[in-house]
Amino acid sequence: MKRRVVPVLAVILILTSGCTSGPPDLDGDGISDSEDLDIDGDGWDNDIELNCSTDQLISSSVPSDIDGDLICDFLDNDDDGDLWGDFTELDCSTDPLDNSSVPADYDGDMICDSLDLDADGDGLPNDWEQSRGFDHLDREDYISCHGKAEYCLRTYDDFTFAEAHNAYSTPEDGVLAGINHLTGLQSQWEGGIRSFMLDPHHQMGSQNEKEDVVFCHGIGVLGMHPCLFGSVDAFSWLRTLNSLHNNSSGDVVSFLFENQIPGDHLEYLLNVTGILEKAYVHELGDPWPSIGDLSLSGKNMVVFIQYEYQENYTELMSAWRHTWDTPYGEENAEDMTCSVGRGDSEQPVWHLNNWLNTFGVSDATKAEEVNEYSTLLDRALVCWEEVGDRPTFIGVDYWEQGEVTNVTKTLNSMAHWSDDIPAHP
Repeated sequence: MKRRVVPVLAVILILTSGCTSGPPDLDGDGISDSEDLDIDGDGWDNDIELNCSTDQLISSSVPSDIDGDLICDFLDNDDDGDLWGDFTELDCSTDPLDNSSVPADYDGDMICDSLDLDADGDGLPNDWEQSRGFDHLDREDYISCHGKAEYCLRTYDDFTFAEAHNAYSTPEDGVLAGINHLTGLQSQWEGGIRSFMLDPHHQMGSQNEKEDVVFCHGIGVLGMHPCLFGSVDAFSWLRTLNSLHNNSSGDVVSFLFENQIPGDHLEYLLNVTGILEKAYVHELGDPWPSIGDLSLSGKNMVVFIQYEYQENYTELMSAWRHTWDTPYGEENAEDMTCSVGRGDSEQPVWHLNNWLNTFGVSDATKAEEVNEYSTLLDRALVCWEEVGDRPTFIGVDYWEQGEVTNVTKTLNSMAHWSDDIPAHP
């Protein structure tokens, strides 16, 4: 029994005497240094310490990490963890090492106000707002034009308006034959029509005085008075339109008058209905103003007349000197073109006429065909490419048939005819 004790004691002495040793383990965590990802046990991986320029073999040598995200400040794009990049903070004049020092960012788009061209995020540039008396740091202080603030920046000739041909010629207005639409002004306005073709005449059987002006349109039979199948009180119609316009904000309204009455009668009509005081007068050769500036100036109605008067009515601009149009009233869609019908093709403002007739009368069935969304959009884009300028007006009959206002929304969301076509509105 005593003989067995000696070998056991010998083994114990050998193991405790240091005559044998295990693999190196600097931090004593039981993982050999050759396999330990954090040799000095300071909580930072060896490779990270090398990249952060600290010593992976000295536990007191640890990377600086202000925000405690285990990305050393040397490598961290956001040292203080305030979600603003270091270089951005420097550009914005805040301290990238102090998470209580963050850039002012009114609209929360992560572009500091001092660098943000639209600091309040309302769609209008700071300098544009400031020069027009708006607070560029208040998103509630802005103007919207035709439903979007950014449209206020667009010039009149770089916007597309839905236009109603013979807008008054509807059953709702009491017209019995040769109608051009099914619904009257209220529905047209609510649907987005902002340009109106109107034919002022003297009422049938009247004394042809300035108070006798009505809107009506004949059906093309020689010798027949244009108002035989119905007429519309032009004064009431325009007063209603002016009221609708007064209750809107930032919208520009345009007129194309086929003026069949003396100039002083038309001027009287527009004056007493409040249209004339809002009429913008464009000087040929000058650039067209922005929609926002037209709205802010109160000169937010544009009046064109087809037939020039010998007298000088400055607010009544000659349509065919300031604009041009495509041919109209074809009987077949394949006959529609983008070529010049009337006017000066050098002008950037133009009418894309888009209605078909049958025996000289507007055809509702054909309107449904040519006003269909993809058909009308395709034609507008083709003409935009061919002409080089977007159509300013798309004139239609039976605006309810098809989607002329949705087509204009799509076009207005595009800067160029070759842009990707956005989703259907």
